[in-house]
Amino acid sequence: MAGNAEMASLEESFRKFAIYGDTKATGQEMNGKNWAKLCKDCKVTDGKSVTSTDVDIVFSKVKGKTARVINYEEFKKALEELAPKRFKDKSKEEAYEAICQLVAGKEPINVGVTVMGAVERLTDTSKYTGSHKERFDESGKGKGKSGRENIVDTSGYVSAYKNAGTYDAKVKK
Repeated sequence: MAGNAEMASLEESFRKFAIYGDTKATGQEMNGKNWAKLCKDCKVTDGKSVTSTDVDIVFSKVKGKTARVINYEEFKKALEELAPKRFKDKSKEEAYEAICQLVAGKEPINVGVTVMGAVERLTDTSKYTGSHKERFDESGKGKGKSGRENIVDTSGYVSAYKNAGTYDAKVKK
């Protein structure tokens, strides 16, 4: 079947996917969610010949009746089950070799850990409109309370009066 080095990297991939997302996992057993992730990330599922439903069915078929996880041997059986479906034009052995090559050496892909583009768009104050625009100055710094509330001017002068604050200077002369 597959070479010794390839089998070692296949087992390494199994362990990496088995512990993915679970801090208590030992890497000896893989749950159905991680099996589905492995199939998706390693391009075993292609949406046509192998779908996510096929992946779930194969997982249920190879695991024990009451078990919720599969071990490495069951994992290899599951790949054997999927291989002829994924590679219809090849013999059983060649298909298994090809599916092992898809999985070997791969590790889980972390998608959307931090989406910087979305955060930057949401915090770009130059794109704000309406009343939200009034809450920030030109540099994008928030104005605080003055940006949220209309603070009443109690100086006694009409708004936009040019000589505001000059009355006391005129009266004292």
